[in-house]
Amino acid sequence: MAKQIPTRADDYAQWYVEIVKRADLAENSDVRGCMVIKPYGYAIWEKMQQGLDKMFKDTGHVNAYFPLFVPKSMFEAEEKNAEGFAKECAIVTHYRLKTDPNNKGKLIVDPDAKLEEELVVRPTSEAIIWSTYRKWIQSYRDLPILINQWANVVRWEMRTRLFLRTAEFLWQEGHTAHATAMEAEKETLQMLDVYADFVENFMALPVIKGKKSEGEKFPGAIDTYCIEALMQDGKALQAGTSHFLGQNFAKAFNVQYSNKEGKLEYVWGTSWGVSTRLIGGLIMAHSDDDGLIIPPRLAPIHVVIVPIFRSEEEQTKISAAVGPLITALRHAGLSVKFDDRDTHKPGFKFAEYEMKGVPVRMAIGPRDLENGTVEIARRDTKEKHVMNVKDVVVEIPKLLEDIQKNMYARALKFRTEMTTTVETYDEFKNILNSKGGFVLAHWDGTAETETKIKEETKATVRCIPLHSTAEDGKCIYSGKPSKMRVLFARAY
Repeated sequence: MAKQIPTRADDYAQWYVEIVKRADLAENSDVRGCMVIKPYGYAIWEKMQQGLDKMFKDTGHVNAYFPLFVPKSMFEAEEKNAEGFAKECAIVTHYRLKTDPNNKGKLIVDPDAKLEEELVVRPTSEAIIWSTYRKWIQSYRDLPILINQWANVVRWEMRTRLFLRTAEFLWQEGHTAHATAMEAEKETLQMLDVYADFVENFMALPVIKGKKSEGEKFPGAIDTYCIEALMQDGKALQAGTSHFLGQNFAKAFNVQYSNKEGKLEYVWGTSWGVSTRLIGGLIMAHSDDDGLIIPPRLAPIHVVIVPIFRSEEEQTKISAAVGPLITALRHAGLSVKFDDRDTHKPGFKFAEYEMKGVPVRMAIGPRDLENGTVEIARRDTKEKHVMNVKDVVVEIPKLLEDIQKNMYARALKFRTEMTTTVETYDEFKNILNSKGGFVLAHWDGTAETETKIKEETKATVRCIPLHSTAEDGKCIYSGKPSKMRVLFARAY
């Protein structure tokens, strides 16, 4: 019998790891810091891709693909960006191996195969993309360029955790080029709204939209905007970012266009991205001590049907009766799994699909066949009830929608309860240590104060909320004047 997973209250970090492994989402690879995303975990990522990809295309974007390798000189062109990612870069220096003359069973780097220029394995793609845009853009007629790519990137992280932080991860990165600052800024905020819409309506997770402080913004950006979500342990997760790049990359790569008057101007740019870290957020925001809980709009399996039988004859009768029901549910757009394995008992299957977070479980046995009923169990509340089989096709989609709404409402209630307004630094530290969550506090806007607070409490300015109202006050740390509260939290 499998060992009980740690509870969230006892060991949140280990609880998270066990959920990932036992729900069959991912496992550690033999490559340090990398992960293998297993089919069930990848199915969730595919659902995320499908939802986001449609939203990108609905806002006029198209997909493309750019190289994994970036020449070092090209990567260095935008100094702040290069400096910001330098410590995480993996570098390719040679292009060939050869047999060791002293040990025929071993391969060594061929010293004669040294690259003329070292290649950076992309930690992000601004450099390679803007060097390409230089070839594509000559006139205002060539703008805007609205491109997204689905890709992998490498950031050589020292401390890794499945989905949340790995040396290689999957993501999408949008890179757009515009004729004016106003158009680029509008794009930046539009994509922030797209991310917020996706996380709230697909992941059932409320977010706060805001602007990053100078110390937390993307290297090479003028402004970085983000969406911040709260996990069940009271820590924040940055769930998506959108960057207004100004003309920084255009100037670094000499990307200019001829305007309507024939005058050369530098292009304005944006970039934005979310990654497989969203799966980590999904787990931490919703799951319980019995396993994963997946919002229906991202669930690889909407309904699992478990037959309960004692003989082959009963199994055959149930399978025959369930066949038309499965077809009807699939025609209604639902993903249905019929688990008629005779190698595992119903109780084992119930626990398995509970661990995997399947939103609705349906059980049907010989007595149900006689009565024309099925037992329905919902994963989010664990409530069970008996339903007439004739009502299933109409009622299950309604139930799934109710589960989606309930999961969002529950997460929003939690965030509300875990958001605290403070007036003093002592109160700030006490809340962080005793309660956690989001803390709204006055800050004087200086990098010095931000750094001191981070060093002393491990809390950072998660964002300056976009819809905050002006409010005169005093910084909790320095006592200097402040015009509004900002959002602090300890974070992943």
